[in-house]
Amino acid sequence: MAWISARRRTGWLQLHRWLGLVLGPVFVLLGLSGSLLVFYTEIDAAITPVLAVPGPAPEIRSWQAVLDALERAQPQRDRGWRIELPPEGRGIVTARYLKPAETAGEFFAPLLVSVHPQTGQVLAERFWGRFAATWVYDLHFSLLVGEPGVQVVGVLGLLFTLALVAGLLLWWPRAGHWRSALRLRFGGPPQRRHYDWHKALGLGGAALLLVLSLTGIVLALPTWVEPLFHTVGGPAPSPRPVAPRLPGQPLLPLDAALARVQAHWPGAVPRWVDTPAAGSAVLRVRLWLPGDPSRRFPHSLLWLHAQTGAVLAARDARQLPAGDALLAWVHPLHNGEALGLAGRVLVCVTGLVPLGLALTGWLRWRDRRRARRLAVQGRRPIHSTPHPSHRGDRP
Repeated sequence: MAWISARRRTGWLQLHRWLGLVLGPVFVLLGLSGSLLVFYTEIDAAITPVLAVPGPAPEIRSWQAVLDALERAQPQRDRGWRIELPPEGRGIVTARYLKPAETAGEFFAPLLVSVHPQTGQVLAERFWGRFAATWVYDLHFSLLVGEPGVQVVGVLGLLFTLALVAGLLLWWPRAGHWRSALRLRFGGPPQRRHYDWHKALGLGGAALLLVLSLTGIVLALPTWVEPLFHTVGGPAPSPRPVAPRLPGQPLLPLDAALARVQAHWPGAVPRWVDTPAAGSAVLRVRLWLPGDPSRRFPHSLLWLHAQTGAVLAARDARQLPAGDALLAWVHPLHNGEALGLAGRVLVCVTGLVPLGLALTGWLRWRDRRRARRLAVQGRRPIHSTPHPSHRGDRP
């Protein structure tokens, strides 16, 4: 890349500086909350005493028994449950009841009911957003203001991406100066240290921060961004089968229905089950198939007739059009799941980088203001950072 002109450099510097100063605290908030969310289910289990079960995680012997426990505890809920199935067949089971009357009008506030899979005991009944882990989720996703906040977060993602790009352009060295630009000298005067720490954090975290920022934009602004993906293929059909219940015929036990799913797709791992609403016979299963980048929110779906076991519709993640196949990677890249535990840890650590950038950037801005004030007073600071043109790299 050619050395940018002084005029353009001044413009990029002003943009980078003021985006950091004005929006830096919000970027830090999103980064820190994102770090927590990488392990938010584990954190919730750790800080919620009623979910702590002594000994090894209980084995789930019957999914129908779990559903029966939910229906006994909440008999008035007749629109069906969304049950999360632990992938190893062990652990406390949590189900969601979407759009309960108690939170009508709120953006997203389902009822979450946690059940011991062997005793059928209901351990917790909580509304989303009203306990710590989900409050942090709403803070990160919508700034606690619902759908408008989601769009604001998407725009903030665009601005953060712009700040990162501006920082990279300001640093980018001209030919022959790469070694100097990549050198980090953490000794010397404070101005030098503050700049080198800012540079180290920016260069070390830029690639991952860009991935997190861009995937966050897609998640927050799908109606803006997804059509761009669909230009390369898609969108995939979205089946919405309808099947009223057959009079006088019972529903299949949930275990038998899941066995039908796995017979249809051997090797599939069911992860979420949407049980039929009153009067409906449609049971939907979200399941993981080899090659899907997300194990928690996989992209294959199977709709069954809950009385006959017949397959009503299917969506195989292995056969998605190119655009939807790319979109399937967005969420697992954003939370690190695509790279397993190591990826989640990496994303968790990367969420701390905006805090370091904000602190070192503010120190850098303070240093420059102090140097400018001393120059106006006719005094040169004892330790000053050389101008970039004198040393081959850029502030």
